Amino acid sequence: MKKIIISLLISIKLFAISSVEELSWENGKTLLDFLQDHSIPLNLYYNLDTEDKELSAEIVSGIKYQMLKDDQGELEQVLIPISDDLQIHIFKNMDNKFVLNFTPISYIKEKRTIRVSINNSAYQDVYDESGSVTLARAMVRAFKNSVNFKNVKKGDSVILIYEQKRRLGKLFGDININAALANIRGKEYSVFLYKDSYYNAQGKELENFFLTKPVKYTRISDRFTRARYHPILKRYRAHLGIDYAAPTGTPVKSAGDGIISFVGNKGGYGKVVQVKHVSGYMTLYAHLSRFAKIKRGQKVKQGQVIAYVGSTGMSTGPHLHFGLYLNNKAINPETIVKIPKSSLSGKNKEEFLKIAKDYQERLKNVGEDFKNPSKEQNVESYMEL
Repeated sequence: MKKIIISLLISIKLFAISSVEELSWENGKTLLDFLQDHSIPLNLYYNLDTEDKELSAEIVSGIKYQMLKDDQGELEQVLIPISDDLQIHIFKNMDNKFVLNFTPISYIKEKRTIRVSINNSAYQDVYDESGSVTLARAMVRAFKNSVNFKNVKKGDSVILIYEQKRRLGKLFGDININAALANIRGKEYSVFLYKDSYYNAQGKELENFFLTKPVKYTRISDRFTRARYHPILKRYRAHLGIDYAAPTGTPVKSAGDGIISFVGNKGGYGKVVQVKHVSGYMTLYAHLSRFAKIKRGQKVKQGQVIAYVGSTGMSTGPHLHFGLYLNNKAINPETIVKIPKSSLSGKNKEEFLKIAKDYQERLKNVGEDFKNPSKEQNVESYMEL
């Protein structure tokens, strides 16, 4: 019901809107900076509780956000995504005063299948056929450790079964390829998505990216949760990472090889380091007391000390907030902090094999005469790392 009311509110206000401006969030910009830049009362930020101030620091640089103005050019609403599921909604109420809420993102989920014959390169042909650079990138990730697309020849093909989201008429966020089949030089390669990782038909993991725990901790004080409605607080909450409790000054290590993409302050997260890794992964380390001798653009190795545990920003005690993102979508770090290339077993394997069998049947039924979905025409709200 709350989602319906929010959608109605946006729809009603849109009748008075004469322009919608889509912008990209600047690197290093905070919510407080945004409010100040647009003469919006700063108490919208200062009146947030600790968890919401921390959550506001999840706005990722490069993400597309919308500013809605009336015919006089006055700002009426702002929609700022902070994940695939949650956004900051700033709007004027009936008293013409600005209000800030965290609201679920309204989007349409589309399930699609596409078959692409390879004429030039798999990446380019998927993009040309679909109009979606996000789908092309997702295809590369899905097959990264099972297919060498440099060996393709004209007439080879790929079939992708995937889910995408559409928000405000445009593609939004990441695309999940649930199953894929590549026919390369007469040999078939299939991959299946299960709990954020790709496996072959036998349940052997194909991902080769893995993380180590970034800090020696005493306990996990908070785990990863997606957007959820809190029945007592009557609002939406989320915790897009893991909190490791540890004494101030405990060394924080890079969870994987990568390149430092951000060093500095980030709103409610206080002192922050971000590391960009292979295949679209990025890790975030927050509430730090101080940084090691690092700088943006510097290469770091897995296990290299990059900072030290602290309690900066909106923190109630010394701990490391550790976030993991895939193409700027927050995912549970506990799914990647593990031994690489493991095989499924027990109930997980039983569940996976049922899912894979169903997808295998669907992939086999996609013939050369399969009619693909219409090519995307809109520019995508893709979040570039």
